[in-house]
Amino acid sequence: MSKNAIVLLSGGLDSATILAIAKSKNYDVFAISFDYGQRHKVELSQAKTIAQHMAVVEHHIINIDLRQFGDSALTDSIEVPSHRNEEEMSSCIPVTYVPARNTIFLSYALAYAEVKQCSNIFIGVNAIDYSGYPDCRPEFIAAFEKLAKLATKASVEGSDKIKIHTPLMHMTKAEIIKKGLSLGVNYELTHSCYSPNKIGLACGICDSCLLRLKGFEKAGEKDPLKYV
Repeated sequence: MSKNAIVLLSGGLDSATILAIAKSKNYDVFAISFDYGQRHKVELSQAKTIAQHMAVVEHHIINIDLRQFGDSALTDSIEVPSHRNEEEMSSCIPVTYVPARNTIFLSYALAYAEVKQCSNIFIGVNAIDYSGYPDCRPEFIAAFEKLAKLATKASVEGSDKIKIHTPLMHMTKAEIIKKGLSLGVNYELTHSCYSPNKIGLACGICDSCLLRLKGFEKAGEKDPLKYV
């Protein structure tokens, strides 16, 4: 089996951690990021920095303008929720959900995997400390993996089967942070905020910032990021 792996790298805390996990398993990493019209585009510059810092073999940033569809606080003129507690975050699928985003991202990763003759894709989805996004659930990943086995030349010819790795799926944010630190992840290089200011500083009050800050607190560690 190939020791190449495709890693979806957003520039955030979770994706930096899965990159480190893939590297720790001796995979040669090919990273893929997406400029999809997100308001927090600063994450892409961090993704570049992380890819260089962690010595990936290759890093591509794919342009997809999901602003054409909108209907998300990340790609439309919809206010990003702030100051919410965990109960409010988990009460319904939030407006920061981007329709079909992970389906789109994994489809690109699948194409990239075929080109690189790679049977392993890593994605940092999480079903615990996320806000109930439907495309972060184990059921979704299992369904996509089944699709991959039907949709790729390698799988049809029987030479290889695509595996979607989700090492963070059942970990709390604190556990993810501890795991990353044990693997030497420099979280100062990451960006998690949905609503950064004009110079890219994290707001500290959106759902993503609050989950991150609470994760570091529970892990007994200090978040190295600067906040507004």
